[in-house]
Amino acid sequence: MSALIDAKFFRTDPLVCAPALIGTTLVWGRCAGLIVETEAYLAENDEAAHTFTRPSARSFIERNRAGAAYVYFNYGVHWMLNVLVKGGRADGFVLIRALEPLRGISVMQKRRGVADLVKLCSGPGKLTQALEITGRDHEIDLCTNPKRCFLPRERKIQVVADERIGITRSAHLPWRFTLKDSPFVSRPVKRK
Repeated sequence: MSALIDAKFFRTDPLVCAPALIGTTLVWGRCAGLIVETEAYLAENDEAAHTFTRPSARSFIERNRAGAAYVYFNYGVHWMLNVLVKGGRADGFVLIRALEPLRGISVMQKRRGVADLVKLCSGPGKLTQALEITGRDHEIDLCTNPKRCFLPRERKIQVVADERIGITRSAHLPWRFTLKDSPFVSRPVKRK
């Protein structure tokens, strides 16, 4: 097994970290998936970031180390997994938007009630349901536990930048990153 990605990886700018996470592997218990889609959110001057309106998000950044899980319940429907990026040029979060399932596929299919691999983790709420990520995972360190971690890229990949999706404020910013030509992303890329 590869060495875990350590906290140093997350001590940078979210706009650097989000594309760097594409092609890495997210391990969650018995399950794992290749990260094929992320979005960057800046702690300062980003109207779409929780830090813009939620003091609790700003407090989270202050009390946690880079690489901590920021998990929240979105619109009372889905849990969302973000990782804290802190200590570089800018602080913020990277939302994990989609995975290509690699391991524990039958477990993920049972949790989601979905057999189609392409649709299994093709969105942030889908992947948290498939991996069984909930509020109990909020603030865990994603850099020290081999059962809840990121593993480095194993091959060379191409990353495509596109506008963020699923938001209304600051949606025009090209801070969504995807693995080029991956069928596992939540929504096709608008521009090449």
